[in-house]
Amino acid sequence: MVPPVIVALVERFRLLVETVQDYTLFTFETLRAGFRRPFYVQETIHQLHFSLIGSLAIVLVSALVAGQALAIQLARELTNTGTKGELGHMMVISVVRALGPVLTGMVVASRMSAGITAELGAMRSSDQIDALVAFGTDPIRRLVVPRNVALVIALPVLTILGDGLAMLGGAFVGLQYHLTWALYWNGVMQYLTPKNLLVGMMKPFFFAILIVTTACWKGFRSEGGAKGVGLATTESVVIASVGILVTDVITTRLLFRALGW
Repeated sequence: MVPPVIVALVERFRLLVETVQDYTLFTFETLRAGFRRPFYVQETIHQLHFSLIGSLAIVLVSALVAGQALAIQLARELTNTGTKGELGHMMVISVVRALGPVLTGMVVASRMSAGITAELGAMRSSDQIDALVAFGTDPIRRLVVPRNVALVIALPVLTILGDGLAMLGGAFVGLQYHLTWALYWNGVMQYLTPKNLLVGMMKPFFFAILIVTTACWKGFRSEGGAKGVGLATTESVVIASVGILVTDVITTRLLFRALGW
């Protein structure tokens, strides 16, 4: 007789595999639907405004504060070793390659994932998604693709603005440690190379797809009324946040290998 613990573990593993398979198929269908007509341009523009303009303030504030906090840590250590002139260099490596894309992705994920999942979950509970299907409309093309396209455009823009503000915050910290404005920005521009930009700017595209597909997938699969929508919203934010960290590690390794680093 098989012990109940083994049966429970096998069942959990089976559910995990089925969940991963379901999400993977949903993601592939979303990407495939993005190249098929009809294209909902007005909805895409509306979602672009929601994701870009709506997230701008929180991204800029987070980037400025995080950039200054990072610069304070770096400037102190560099001053102790007599190399504070390298602050601009270290800020580029830290912000552009790693902190900027991940921080922006996490901030946007915490806002967008909850909103999208709650909206689609409410539509699922009120049978609005079933109504779209009944009228011959593909819900993935109508609801998911516009959000995906909008965030794929918005997140790289938000990342660029966040990186710039974080670097500016580092410059003000450098002044406090008697590092001249010109020396700091010379170090920034010297290491703001195409390869460093490539590493930092490729990640937001993957993060955007992850955020939208996760949020829409959880919204489409939510059950149990208001309680189910709330649970799906929580799970969506957690999965998207953890997924960004995992995706960051994978993409960084792949990009470093492709660049020969």
